Amino acid sequence: MNPTSMKNQARFSVPTIGPGLYEFTADVADFVKGRGDGLLTLFCQHTSCSLLVQENADPDVQTDLTEFFRRIAPSLKDASMSWVRHRTEGPDDMPAHIRAALTQVSLSIPVTGGRLALGTWQGIYLFEHREQRHTRQVVAHFSA
Repeated sequence: MNPTSMKNQARFSVPTIGPGLYEFTADVADFVKGRGDGLLTLFCQHTSCSLLVQENADPDVQTDLTEFFRRIAPSLKDASMSWVRHRTEGPDDMPAHIRAALTQVSLSIPVTGGRLALGTWQGIYLFEHREQRHTRQVVAHFSA
């Protein structure tokens, strides 16, 4: 990740190589470090990926989540998706939009004493829903 930072805002570039969860908790933690108490807002600037706070201890959780979303919104090559009209950007595009609509593109996380108030096994992830490589942009804003 490559954070570009201003006083109370930063932009994180998250490279992806296909569907899955990409953790960037450490980068976000560095951004809020030493800022005291407040609220962090993260916003994903894309419509075919999303943001999640999810378990970061067992990689099977990530594998299972990716598979679950693949099953509820399969590729347009799947006969069950014959009803879809938006096909301009390939067979993974509209399913990616559906997956993003079912998750979220923004997160609010309390910051206490300059540290993210995440639970022991929680991490911050960009959830990529497209097959191709992308560099996704996430904007962070800290409010004291």
